[in-house]
Amino acid sequence: MKPFSWERLPDVGPRNRRDFLRGISGMLGATALTELFATRPGKAAEVGERIPGLPGLPHFAPQAKRVIFLFMSGGVSQFETFDHKPVLNQRQGEELPGSYRQRGLLGMSNTQASFPLVGSFAGFKQRGASGQWVSDLLPGISSVIDDLCVIRTVHTDAVNHDPAMSFMQSGAQLPGRPSFGSWLSYGLGSENADLPAFIVMISRRGVDQPLSSRLWDNGFLPSRHQGTQFRSSRDPVLFLGRPGGIDRDVDRSSLDTLGDLHRLEMARRGEPDLSSRISQYEMAFRMQMSVPEATAVDSEPASVKALYGPEVDKPGSFARNCLIARRLAERGVRFVQLYHPGWDHHGNLPTEMGSLTREIDGPCSALIADLKNRDLLKDTLVIWGTEFGRTCYSQGSILKEEKGVNYGREHHKNCCVFWLAGGGVKPGYSHGQTCDLGFDIANDPVHVNDLHATLLHLMGIDHRRFTYPFKGRNFRLTDVGGEVVKPILA
Repeated sequence: MKPFSWERLPDVGPRNRRDFLRGISGMLGATALTELFATRPGKAAEVGERIPGLPGLPHFAPQAKRVIFLFMSGGVSQFETFDHKPVLNQRQGEELPGSYRQRGLLGMSNTQASFPLVGSFAGFKQRGASGQWVSDLLPGISSVIDDLCVIRTVHTDAVNHDPAMSFMQSGAQLPGRPSFGSWLSYGLGSENADLPAFIVMISRRGVDQPLSSRLWDNGFLPSRHQGTQFRSSRDPVLFLGRPGGIDRDVDRSSLDTLGDLHRLEMARRGEPDLSSRISQYEMAFRMQMSVPEATAVDSEPASVKALYGPEVDKPGSFARNCLIARRLAERGVRFVQLYHPGWDHHGNLPTEMGSLTREIDGPCSALIADLKNRDLLKDTLVIWGTEFGRTCYSQGSILKEEKGVNYGREHHKNCCVFWLAGGGVKPGYSHGQTCDLGFDIANDPVHVNDLHATLLHLMGIDHRRFTYPFKGRNFRLTDVGGEVVKPILA
C-alpha cells in the first residue's frame, strides 16, 4: 500500500481527520448505502466480476441459477384460484361437519358460532394440454399453465400472518433466522458484483398491511447477505445520485482516499470489519451506474411492455416490478422477491379477490412468457405462493338475497397452493390433492420444510449439508426436517 499523505486529499475544507470524514460523507451520497450493500471482505470486486459463495457449493449440478419469488402476502384463497372443489359448491350453506370442529383446527375462529360451507364464487375449467384446473379469475395464468407445476398441498405450522410469513421465508416462526434469499446469497454468492445478490420489491397498493424488513433479514448470517429493498420512486435506493458539481472522477478519488484512511485504521486496530467497509463503499459506487440501468423499464421495446399490460408504466405496480425482476434476473441477480399485499379476505371476498387477481394475472403470465422467450426460464426458478390458505367455511353472510353480501374466509394452515415454473421443475403437472371440502390433505402433503428442501435442491444444494454455526449449533434453512419432493422434479 502506498503511504498516506494529506497532500492527496481533495480540497474539502478543514484539514483535520474528523472534519474531513464528516465532509466526505456528505459529499459522497453513495456512502449512505454502507449497511445495505457489501461484497466480500478484502479486495473490492472488479466491475462485472462474479462474487463466489462457499467452497464446495453447489453440491451438485444445479437446475436453476436464480430465483424470482412472487409472494402474495395476506393468505390467498385456494378455492378461488387453483383448488377446484365442486362438492363444496354443492354443499354450500351446510354446517362444517362436527368431526372437523371437534379436532380444534378452526384457526382463529373459536368465537364464531356458525361455520357454513361456501364454494367458490368463480368458475373453474381445465386448461391447457395438461388439463390443470384453474379459476376463471386467472385467464393469463391459464395461458401458461402448461409451464407451471401446481402444488395444492403445502401446509405450515402457523396460523397468524406475521409468524406464518416468517415461516415461509426463513423456516422459523420467530424472527432472527436468515431468509431464503439470504441463505442463497451466502451459499452461492453473486453472478454480478455490480448489483446486490438479493433484491426485494413491494407493490404500492395503499393497503393497510405493512411488511417488516425482518422478512428479508440476514439473521445471524453476515450483514452483506440481507435483502436490499428497491423503492418505487425515481431512485430505487437512496443516494444513488450525486450532488451537483460532483462528477464520477471526484467520487473515485474520494473513495480511494477514504480507503486509505480505513486501511490505516485497520492496521492500527486490527478490525477486519473495516476491510468489509471498503468493499461496501465500492459496491455503492458501482451501483450508481448499474441500478439505474437495470431498472430502466422505459428502455424496453413497446411489444415487451405491452406484454405486461398498461400498469407497467406505473411505478410500484406489480406489473412494473415483474418486468424489473426479469431485467434483474438476466443481469445475474441471484434472488428477486416481489411482495404483493392485500389478500387477507375475512370479508368482501368476491369483490376484492376479483380486483387482486386482475392485478397479478397478466404480469405473472407475462413474466413466464418473457423469460421463456429469452431462454431464461430453463435456469430461472419462478415461485408463486402465500403464507397460508383459507377455510372452506365462511365468515359473514353468504345469502345472495341479503343486501351487502360481505363474506370472507378465515386463515387455514392445513393446506394452501404454490406454483413453480422453470429451473428444473416438471411443467404441466399438479401435485397433491385435498379432501372434497378442501379442509385436509388427501395425499402427497408438502410441508414448508419440504418445499425449502426442494427449492435448495433445484439450486444444487443438499439442504442437510448447508449449515451455519451459531451459538453452538449448526443451523439450516430446513431446521431439523425437510424432504425433497421428487415427483415435481423434471
